[in-house]
Amino acid sequence: MGNLGFHLCILISLACFNFPINCFDIQNKVTTTLFVFGDSMFDPGNNNYITNPSAYKANFEPYGKSYFKHPTGRFSDGRLVPDFIAEFANLPMIPSFYQALHNHSINHGVNFASAGAGCLDETYSEKVISLNTQLGNFKIIRKKLKAQLGKKGSKALLSNAVYLFSIGNNDYLRLYDIPDIPSDMSCLAYATEHEYMNIMMDSLVTVMMEIYKLGGRKFGMQDLLPLGCLPRFRGLALLKEGPHSDCLDELNSIVKKHNLALSRRLKQFKKELRGFEYSFFSVFDALNELFENPSTYGFKEAKAACCGFGPYRGFGSCGMAEAYELCKNVKEHVIFDSYHPTEKAFHHFARVWWQGNSNVVESQSLKSLLA
Repeated sequence: MGNLGFHLCILISLACFNFPINCFDIQNKVTTTLFVFGDSMFDPGNNNYITNPSAYKANFEPYGKSYFKHPTGRFSDGRLVPDFIAEFANLPMIPSFYQALHNHSINHGVNFASAGAGCLDETYSEKVISLNTQLGNFKIIRKKLKAQLGKKGSKALLSNAVYLFSIGNNDYLRLYDIPDIPSDMSCLAYATEHEYMNIMMDSLVTVMMEIYKLGGRKFGMQDLLPLGCLPRFRGLALLKEGPHSDCLDELNSIVKKHNLALSRRLKQFKKELRGFEYSFFSVFDALNELFENPSTYGFKEAKAACCGFGPYRGFGSCGMAEAYELCKNVKEHVIFDSYHPTEKAFHHFARVWWQGNSNVVESQSLKSLLA
């Protein structure tokens, strides 16, 4: 037994040396892997590599100062939900796609998310990495995995991996947040709000089903934010409707319908698709809870952003404008800039999703999905 154990250790070591992308271990069969898709809620800095000067980027101060001490491209003062999920799962921080292309280890996954991206390719086109392009980038990584692990090894990794999504916020934001475009469907090639939502949903489902065909089975889906209550739209509601208006209710109404439709689609997939598993996190409800009861979770300011200017600090570009205000203690704030939560809020979201809080998580916890 002594010699056999020695030779087994040698074989395992050689396997790890020859296949650096991933390595099978005796206890867990395949190491946990995360593939991340979406928008600025999940983007670790992929947009830093977009050459278009008008691309949506956060590669300047004060972004990143709380944790990284420098800007990384994340739209917050520090880490985002995927960063904390990786930490909870005892994984290293998941690299961006462009880091992965330049000899960065993809042992535990890749993050493809892009700030400004939506379900639709036309959403902020040429300024972002669209969801379909993110899918294409995933296929590039898949080929690398297959080349290094072989067909059987890459298949096992892909089926065991968890695919995280946060997408759709920007498809609605672009209808309400551009001054020269009216807040209705007249500017678009869609007849009704319902038709627009269905086309969005179909676009997302097409990407998810392509991943399913390529071997993906475990999906972690985050729904849309209560967009109408973000500082930008609190400010617009104040200017448009007066001091008695707290949120842009019209926008939140659309988002609620989208989130309900998304939940129903996932339940349908669970019934119809063999091996399909998911964890659905309602960041809409989780963030509303912070808005309504901030002190319960250690916050003092729930409505105004930490960085920006104007009503609720919801206007201008944090860090880029000639004049902007920055709060003294970011840990007291739920929201960092016009649209994005603080690191402290992101940590809260990641923790309740990981644990599977029944008030905001459907089907199963993210922890059980990653098991």
